[in-house]
Amino acid sequence: MKNKSIYVEIPIHADVQEVWDKSQNPELHEQWDLRFSSITYLPKKNEDEPQSFLYETKIGLGLKVAGWGKSIGTHNKEDGSKTSSLHFGTDQKISPISEGKGYWKYIPAGKGTTFLTQYDYDVRYGLFGRLLDFFFRPMMGWATALSFDVLKRLLEKGETPRTQYFRFFSSALITLLFFFVWFYQGLVPKIIAHHPEEIAMFSSLSSIKGAAAVKAVGIIGLLEMLFGLVWLFYRKKTNLHLLQVIVFPLLTISALIGNSSIASHPFNPVTFNASLWILSIIGYLIAKDLPTATSCKRKRKSDS
Repeated sequence: MKNKSIYVEIPIHADVQEVWDKSQNPELHEQWDLRFSSITYLPKKNEDEPQSFLYETKIGLGLKVAGWGKSIGTHNKEDGSKTSSLHFGTDQKISPISEGKGYWKYIPAGKGTTFLTQYDYDVRYGLFGRLLDFFFRPMMGWATALSFDVLKRLLEKGETPRTQYFRFFSSALITLLFFFVWFYQGLVPKIIAHHPEEIAMFSSLSSIKGAAAVKAVGIIGLLEMLFGLVWLFYRKKTNLHLLQVIVFPLLTISALIGNSSIASHPFNPVTFNASLWILSIIGYLIAKDLPTATSCKRKRKSDS
């Protein structure tokens, strides 16, 4: 069964010409579009000839995908809307995409523009390629939608794409770090190892001793693991950062009350929690108003 084409739509508080300029100029386009690292227009023999271009996409570890594209038609309508149709592809075997077609449309909407795209592509490698596309296509749709929101924020708020992507990916890395920290601290020392220091510290802060203390520490470990998972799925990361700004000093004080000698241990809870506390403050500051793919419509009205 053929997969649905990718559709992305976003309202932008800027006129059609501004959106057109930022998306049709290759030097500006490559700055905000996550799907392309560079776009180079090729010389045209005459004005009526379709605009050909080359593109590159860096995929990490020194690898990149190079491809070709061609603007096969630009249409201006009486209502002020514009449409740019594209034909694109790559001969590189590393890319699951072989060739595709699509369009960008710019529709005046009040004091702004409705900017939308729809495109589809053929995959290589037969059945394996179609199975791979089951995961690759949603990723392409997400990258398109995120890029559109970056463009929207560039035009509406003036924040450069470089700064937006720096904040976005820094926040993502911090999120993964906090997931790892909470999940690991709950699973390894509390549930797998039943570490004596964890149990002794809990016993000194409560009246629970022995096997009951071991069980209680295990429950705490499960709660920490669940909180780690919350970091992956809860969208409002600023709330989690604020919670940790309060929690880490309390955890540090509790650890010192339970065993004051730990302050002299290497990599002790005092320095560990202080580091995470500072990182929570930084995470809170950069996680405010991040670009997001969820600001875009992903289905046409007729598909809803």
